[in-house]
Amino acid sequence: MSTYTALPENLPAPEDDGAAAHLPGLELPIIALPATDGRMIDLSGLSGLAVVYAYPRTGVPGQPLPTGWDEIPGARGCTPQSCAFRDHFADLRAAGAEHVFGLSLQETPYQQEVAERLHLPFPLLSDHRHELARAIRLPTFTVEGALLLKRITLIIEDGAISHVFYPVFPPDRNAADVLAHLHAKRGQE
Repeated sequence: MSTYTALPENLPAPEDDGAAAHLPGLELPIIALPATDGRMIDLSGLSGLAVVYAYPRTGVPGQPLPTGWDEIPGARGCTPQSCAFRDHFADLRAAGAEHVFGLSLQETPYQQEVAERLHLPFPLLSDHRHELARAIRLPTFTVEGALLLKRITLIIEDGAISHVFYPVFPPDRNAADVLAHLHAKRGQE
């Protein structure tokens, strides 16, 4: 039986294909993205530290996943990843993250369903026009004709990417890895 909140065993791990090597140090362009809380968010204009985890797509309980989804390295695990960021939200904020966002290419109404269902304490951002993905060349892949983001987490400080987690695996450990990075960073200051 498949569940959206837990990862199946033996998922293939993604390999670092170098598609994110250009991102650390990159200043973000001015692009406003719709958020599930009704705001328009321009990541380049945020002050302080932001954590943005990008994921391929969220599934809807009762609807099938794309054919072969579990065999695509790094594809499975959007819900467990989001739940981990939800569960670590207060700790991330305490460690200095002023903003936390999820990001996908899905449209906002679709994202609102998952944000409500999972009780996320932070908004999800929609790049459904692929503006940010194209502008900063985020890693992508295509499944059943749909362009999707590869799983990647960006640490953004005052509008520039300071650190990248890529590839992200397993996705349910990503929030804890980000938290450990933030604690280590604070220890160096």
